[in-house]
Amino acid sequence: MSWRTRPRRRNFPRRRGRRLFWPGGLSARLLTLTILFVAAGGMMALPPALAAYQESWLLDRVRAAETISRISDIAPERMTLRQREQLLQGAGVEWVAISTEDVGLRLVLQGARRPERPYLVDLRQQGPASWLGGPFNTLFGGDGRYVRVRAEPRFIQADYVEVVAPDAELKQELWGYLWRVVIIVAFVSGLAGVLVYLSLNLFLVRPMQKITHAMERFRADPEDPAAKIELSGRRDEIGRAEAELDRMQADLRAALNSRARLAALGEAVAKINHDLRNMLTSAQIASERLAALKDPKVSQALPRLERALDRAVKLATDVLAYGKTQEAAPEPRALPLAPAVEAAAEEARLSDEGVRLVNEVGKAEQVIADPDQLHRILVNLLRNAREAIEHQEGRKAAGRIRVSLVQAEAASLVRIADNGPGVPERMRERMFQPFSGSARPEGAGLGLAIARELAQGHGGDVDLIETGLAGSTFELRLPGAPPPAVAPRSRTAKKPQ
Repeated sequence: MSWRTRPRRRNFPRRRGRRLFWPGGLSARLLTLTILFVAAGGMMALPPALAAYQESWLLDRVRAAETISRISDIAPERMTLRQREQLLQGAGVEWVAISTEDVGLRLVLQGARRPERPYLVDLRQQGPASWLGGPFNTLFGGDGRYVRVRAEPRFIQADYVEVVAPDAELKQELWGYLWRVVIIVAFVSGLAGVLVYLSLNLFLVRPMQKITHAMERFRADPEDPAAKIELSGRRDEIGRAEAELDRMQADLRAALNSRARLAALGEAVAKINHDLRNMLTSAQIASERLAALKDPKVSQALPRLERALDRAVKLATDVLAYGKTQEAAPEPRALPLAPAVEAAAEEARLSDEGVRLVNEVGKAEQVIADPDQLHRILVNLLRNAREAIEHQEGRKAAGRIRVSLVQAEAASLVRIADNGPGVPERMRERMFQPFSGSARPEGAGLGLAIARELAQGHGGDVDLIETGLAGSTFELRLPGAPPPAVAPRSRTAKKPQ
């Protein structure tokens, strides 16, 4: 049953209605990662924001302390303790001191209670670590503490202004600011994540889902029209992926069509081969009867006929076996190459009147190969060369096919060179492919494919090593080092004792 006639399988997952969120899919991961990355960026900006807020709060207290210190300097003897406490309370500090060169540190205003062991924050010289870690020291340093702040003055002439204030209000302000920043970062992260998610889902995830769905449908049923990818015309990687998938689907459909045709052809060849083998068996019986005749001409031609019939029957049997499984494994052994070339040339219809064989292989030179498969390889290569020469238009020179053997390291290189028209460039890439490697309209394109398959079964190969207007040269590589040729000894008479 061909792939076009078998029932369609609907085992791919059904495509549900379009939705923006795909749990566990790429969309959900993009949304989650975008929110996390934006939130992480906001959290990285949180320590500098808290440090800047605390510095601004402390500077406000210092500037307010400068103002009330100038008021107290106008008429210090007229101010009562109650008025000073009100000034300090309005500035949010417990006491104010000013440092000058001539006097040193001078206490300007002091409240009713004296703060105990305040921690120092010098705004004049702060390193990055102390500046960033200051807010966290305030938040997690405990309750009931006081902070001692030093800063450069702005409204008075002095070296620095120093104030002492309780940090409870600062801590409360920092916590409020922290939560506001966290809420803002969370909102921005969610909004940015949704925007990035929608953008990526539109430009990336949706097209990838479409490509994936087309692949799933094509795998389930290559004939399904919905399996064909719709090209969006984009010029980015998504557009290239769509174009490549479309070409791949077209190539696979063509390959499946070719496979169906080959399957039908193989079935027909198997039937023909079965009948042909029966006919050849009848021919063998007739040849056995001819062997009983005493005609010298019949006796001379009969061995060739028997060898041809044996090879034909074996080939028919092998073709039937190949249709069921694969090519039989070779049984290589050392054998002389020159007689094998002569026998193959005879079956390939090379002759002195037509395309002539020039056998440059020495009589003692050997190769390691399966005899029957080597014969088939040489016949296919010689027949292809002869047919190429005979079908060359306007040819005047006599056809010639030269066969030589070169012994390489642990390999034998059999070269078949002809003086034909050469292999057209359009055929070189697919010349070893079945049903596509023939340059002649009536050719099936199986000869080179069979030769290469048989050679590769030996662990070797068949390649085109040279082609042009002067002809083509094919090289059959057979692995294995044959035994060295031994010249026959000449018999000499023994001398009498």
